[in-house]
Amino acid sequence: MHRKNVWIDSAVIAALVLTAGMMLIPYLWMVLSSFKDNMDIISDSGGFLPQHPSLEGYRTVLEDAPFGTWLLNSAVTSVIITAATLFTSALAGYVFAKHQFRGKRIWFLLVLATMMIPFQVIMIPTYLITAKLGLINSLTAIVLPNLVSSYGVFLAKQFIEEIPHDLLEAARLDGAGELKLMVRIIAPLILPMLSALGIFTFMNAWNNYLWPLIVLNDIDRMTVPLALVYFNGTHVVNYNVVMSAAVLITIPVIIVFLIFQKQFIKGLTMTGMK
Repeated sequence: MHRKNVWIDSAVIAALVLTAGMMLIPYLWMVLSSFKDNMDIISDSGGFLPQHPSLEGYRTVLEDAPFGTWLLNSAVTSVIITAATLFTSALAGYVFAKHQFRGKRIWFLLVLATMMIPFQVIMIPTYLITAKLGLINSLTAIVLPNLVSSYGVFLAKQFIEEIPHDLLEAARLDGAGELKLMVRIIAPLILPMLSALGIFTFMNAWNNYLWPLIVLNDIDRMTVPLALVYFNGTHVVNYNVVMSAAVLITIPVIIVFLIFQKQFIKGLTMTGMK
């Protein structure tokens, strides 16, 4: 029986390693290709490893384009969107979880319904509203439609519902107002959830490509995902430059994940969903 369990464990580990390896191959190919020249990438005889390693792709990205400005634009918009999403999600989740008001169930169902609607369906009306407000070709156009997340509200509500009602009542009896409840009691208790939601939101905002492509046309207003289009030539694609840009775009997301890794995993395992 012990030997059988060892074989089963070994098979499971081998399957996980194989799956992880298959998932990592595209990323490994991207990193290695960033050190190749363009002909080495498009050549049929080009191997997996770079034949003549070169930093030319990275030099082109960093010197021939305002990549630093694009990084700053992405960082500013991603941080603002993440902070606003966490604030609105926690606040709305608390109201839906712990307060009673007329039409509560209907309002929450409407929030859930927006989760089922693809962004492409509301893209045109969102663009028209943005144009009416005169926000086209501005970073505000990136931030404004993403200040609230229906998924974030749903997740916060499910998590806050698990907080004992007696704990909140005891705090109210001690003179705590709603703001103090949020800051001193609820926020620390839902911190793992907020960390997980924050990482998801930051990654989505950082990697957002379609909406910035539509509302931004000034080079200095671009975000980093648009760099992949900027470095595409009219007739020839410089794959080594595109791969170098992709590597540089990925690094900040990896850093954020590594910093908040423990909170992220804890938040995923403590969502409070029933």
